[in-house]
Amino acid sequence: MLDDFLVRAGLAGIGTALAAAPLGCFVVWRRMAYFGDATAHAALLGVALSLALQGPVMLGVLAAALVMAITVQAMTGVGLAQDTSLGVLAHSALAAGLVGVSFISGVRVDLMAYLFGDILAVTVTDLALIWGGAAIVVGLMIWRWQRLLTATLNPDLAQASGISARVEGLVLTIALALTVAVAIKAVGALLIGALLVIPPAAARPLARTPEAMALLTALIGCAATLLGLAGSLQFDTPTGPSIVCAAAAAFAVSAVGARIWSKR
Repeated sequence: MLDDFLVRAGLAGIGTALAAAPLGCFVVWRRMAYFGDATAHAALLGVALSLALQGPVMLGVLAAALVMAITVQAMTGVGLAQDTSLGVLAHSALAAGLVGVSFISGVRVDLMAYLFGDILAVTVTDLALIWGGAAIVVGLMIWRWQRLLTATLNPDLAQASGISARVEGLVLTIALALTVAVAIKAVGALLIGALLVIPPAAARPLARTPEAMALLTALIGCAATLLGLAGSLQFDTPTGPSIVCAAAAAFAVSAVGARIWSKR
């Protein structure tokens, strides 16, 4: 079954959506959308380093994303506003990655795949890495769910309960880096942030509890992945952007439906 590239692509997309779903909820609740973008932009620098060192691309992306996320946290509160720090680091990392890739022979043809994803070229090894990473992210979110939720929605209660905001922030940082490494094959470095933000934004008006929002986000992400994949094959469009367009359509339907329902 795994010899069929469409089956591999679908499974890779579903694994990516499952990894992004619970983390995306916290990205929306904490207003960390630009933080996700900054981490994702570092992915291309990780790609360049991996290719230069002839190492696994996913490992290089994970390392670069983790370094970026930790650096952003460290720079917060040292005199620069967080959005300024994020802007400087995100664009610098993206530019450095693009320049670095240009120095490596034989990579220019594949640059679009790293920027916008190449889910149709997923191998069985890639699939194992994607689902392994997704399992770690989901397991980490389940393990820390209540503590993360308390630290996010009620910081005063978290402090009174002995929950460390710094530790929970580190957990989110690690999960975000893993998700970026998982998602780069499916949607590429430029659209990972969209996959983290749009499905939970679409689920938010429809969910009554945080857990329901996480589950609905996973369903929307999986549906957008499969619809985007089908649309890409039908209309010969780039797969990664097609997946994001499908998620954006789900958000539009959710927003309009919520507005109509609220007027009843």
